[in-house]
Amino acid sequence: MKKRVTSFVVMALMLLLTACQGSPRQESINYISEKYSVPSDNQLIVYTSHKEEVYLPIIREFENRTGILVEIHAGGTAEMMQKAREASEEAKCDIMFGGGIESYEAQSDLFLPYVCSEIKNLDTTYVSKEGTWTAFTELPIVFIYNKKLLSPAKAPRSWSDLFDPDLKGKIAFADINNSGTSYTIISTMEQVFSESYDTLLPRFYQQLDGNVLSSSGSVIPEVSDGTYLVGITLEETAKKYIAMGYDISMIYPSDGTSAVPDGIAMVKNAPHSYNAGKFIDFVVGYDTQDYAMENFYRRPVRTDITLSNNYEIAKLIKFDYKKSAVEEPQIFSLWNDLTNKED
Repeated sequence: MKKRVTSFVVMALMLLLTACQGSPRQESINYISEKYSVPSDNQLIVYTSHKEEVYLPIIREFENRTGILVEIHAGGTAEMMQKAREASEEAKCDIMFGGGIESYEAQSDLFLPYVCSEIKNLDTTYVSKEGTWTAFTELPIVFIYNKKLLSPAKAPRSWSDLFDPDLKGKIAFADINNSGTSYTIISTMEQVFSESYDTLLPRFYQQLDGNVLSSSGSVIPEVSDGTYLVGITLEETAKKYIAMGYDISMIYPSDGTSAVPDGIAMVKNAPHSYNAGKFIDFVVGYDTQDYAMENFYRRPVRTDITLSNNYEIAKLIKFDYKKSAVEEPQIFSLWNDLTNKED
């Protein structure tokens, strides 16, 4: 008797499900699902190493203007480059957005050449000859110091000043494995000193006294709270935290600094390559560049935008980003050897 009841219940459920499939409610569900699903020609997949406060306003405005919906994957520069490469193999990534252009040079085989529609308005200093990347914003490297614990007279003014014995172990610097900015800092220092990385890196690591932060996002807070006296970071980051009231002051290195732009590029096997091109054009468009300058403290790469009065003149070196790209594997290897010795 129990088996008969069970069989009856199963048959009743099957009949109910069959009836529902053709019901007005189910037809309504199917209609709504089809109506609001995103067609492939209205999609874009972006991998980004920018912080949310940078990438989100840009992507949301792009979506509003174009009707293209963006799938976002965010993380650190090295992490996102690797994930973009893996996704590219399965045609599941369109754009890499963020990270210094030397990182794009080092992994140029990952990207498709694309000449943006705004190229005539871009600073030629920051235009890829091969077209494998497009510059987003110009980012000078600066020093910061705790203005309550260190007087202006004691603050470092040049790259050489960072090696003052009084600053040993008191410099906030993030692991290059987690921070594209930190890698740019090492390359900048190397080119300012005209010193090979194989002697500079051990010397600098010794000055850090083994103190390496896990993230570049910790540099300014830990200088502000007095854990470290000095830090090395981006101009845009320093300006943002100063505006937020942190106890730091900013210095442009007297012996010169780099202003390596961060980049954006179309990934090979991009499933929505047309939309990827539209996004690159939008990112370097006048409105986006002006917005980034006024709201993100980032210098535009367009020649038709005048810097606002909030920006000081920085002495810039002629940064060799191709040299930086070629040396990347060796620098990472040496850095990891040095940091592992402390474990």
